[in-house]
Amino acid sequence: MARASDEEDWADWMRAAIAGDGAAYRRVLEAVTPFLRGLARRGFARAGLSPAEAEDVVQEALLAIHLKRHTWDTARPIGPWLSAIARNKLVDALRRRPTAAHVPIDDLLETLPAAGGAEMEEGQELDRLLEQLGGRQRDIVRALSLEGRSAREAAQQFSMSEGAVRVALHRALKALALISGRQTA
Repeated sequence: MARASDEEDWADWMRAAIAGDGAAYRRVLEAVTPFLRGLARRGFARAGLSPAEAEDVVQEALLAIHLKRHTWDTARPIGPWLSAIARNKLVDALRRRPTAAHVPIDDLLETLPAAGGAEMEEGQELDRLLEQLGGRQRDIVRALSLEGRSAREAAQQFSMSEGAVRVALHRALKALALISGRQTA
């Protein structure tokens, strides 16, 4: 967290920079960089990631400050504005990271049981359930859940928006849950 006197200096320099003072602009960017770096490192650490990866977030935040400096309300404190930019860039960086763990499957075939009757019965049960859905819902469930297509791919296939595909999938899964519950009751 920055000291109030630091934030006052940053605000004064940013006001001067907005007015065209290049030296003040350089000072503010140099002064806020450690503050941004600390926010980014703490964010990565909270996410269980190496704080060393924070430098990209710092650079993206500095670029955003440069591009959006005109949006800062000079009558307001600069610290919260800088923190919001850094937080948004951190969230963006964390969202870009792959979330799936890599699991080697080289030796998996040796440990899997041979295909048996139980799997066939499950597949037939799934087919019976899907047949009870409407045509579009059934096709969307198959495309997304069974074939592994993305919402974007399914939207293109069915000439729908991605949002409409997601809504249709949600409704189909809800209907399947109701159908499945009736059959087991």
